[in-house]
Amino acid sequence: MGLRLIALGRQDPELSIAAAIDSPQNPSQGQDAGILAGLGPIDVPLRSDLPEQIQVVVDFSVPAAAESITRVCRERRIPLVMATTGLSQSQQDLVRSTAETTAVVWAPSMSLAVNLTMRLVQMAAQVLKDQSQGVDVEIVERHHRFKVDAPSGTALKFGQIIADVMGQSHHIHGREGQIGQRPRDEIAYHAIRVGDNPGEHTIVFGMLGESIEFTVRATNRDCYALGALAAAKFVADKPSGLYSMSDVLGL
Repeated sequence: MGLRLIALGRQDPELSIAAAIDSPQNPSQGQDAGILAGLGPIDVPLRSDLPEQIQVVVDFSVPAAAESITRVCRERRIPLVMATTGLSQSQQDLVRSTAETTAVVWAPSMSLAVNLTMRLVQMAAQVLKDQSQGVDVEIVERHHRFKVDAPSGTALKFGQIIADVMGQSHHIHGREGQIGQRPRDEIAYHAIRVGDNPGEHTIVFGMLGESIEFTVRATNRDCYALGALAAAKFVADKPSGLYSMSDVLGL
């Protein structure tokens, strides 16, 4: 994701790549980030610390690194786009507290299509919540074999959106054995890890005699990078506060 942020950010006349940050153990430390991203030299070396004169930070990393950069942004009041998933409760609390001192865009997915689908799913949940026969909700997500958290943050967000409207209080992850009849207050998540799939989510509303499915899929990771760059431009001049991709996209 970092390499795509560099490549696509370099193409945007409204943006300037000021720094490229990675682990100090990365063997590419000190190399030109543009060369690493396949662009040629851009005079921005890969480094492990955040230099001065940074207007916005975009974090697409792992929870430990996200926590570290969030603390820096909070201390220096730098606007932050937080795109890392799998954060612990304490790390989530840190992001929220950082939004008290600087502007933060925080979303489980930076994709336009995903965030639009979230709004459509919310509308469907609102219409279906009072169906007398009940509505069963299942969420299936597919990602590449290297993804370390399951279910995805995006899948969990879909579930949260639905539960906030329909009231499901029981969230399970897969099924096995003699589990009995499906309870009404349940949302089930199913995580599939295969190959290099960049991300796919299907939300199923099942009723007696009919069903509705919403599927959103990425064909490459550029959709996430482009969304994060749009979020960076949005948040650069915003007052402190916690923003979502719905704010960025005007949804």
